Amino acid sequence: MSDKIIRSLFEGRLKMWATARVPALPIAYEDVAFTPPADGSPYLRAFMLPANTTSEDLEGKHTAYRGVFQVSVVTKAGIGRGTAEAIADEIYALFPNNMALTKTNFTVYVRAPMSTASAQQGDTTTTLPLSIQYRADTT
Repeated sequence: MSDKIIRSLFEGRLKMWATARVPALPIAYEDVAFTPPADGSPYLRAFMLPANTTSEDLEGKHTAYRGVFQVSVVTKAGIGRGTAEAIADEIYALFPNNMALTKTNFTVYVRAPMSTASAQQGDTTTTLPLSIQYRADTT
């Protein structure tokens, strides 16, 4: 199914950047065991939120995959927004509007500039959610 390809394209690009970054940023992926850094340093959480798959032709040959790739920046609570917002700026540059990611004959496009939602503050961490809308079409 193409959701698997879409996930691999977005997560692969994010992982390559996060690993090469200084300092590197650990990533918590969906349904994968993860232990946050013991020192309270920042890390990322990655989610793919697919929307309903549709078809826009009468023959039923066309398939449109749409959804949101969300990356949450998790930082220590009580240190202000500076660190999370700086990381968000880097991720914004990593996934620009209209960017195409391709694997074999399948391409997914970033369909809107990245959006930032309200930060969610917990007892020890603050989470800044970033959303990237995507679309992929097949025939």
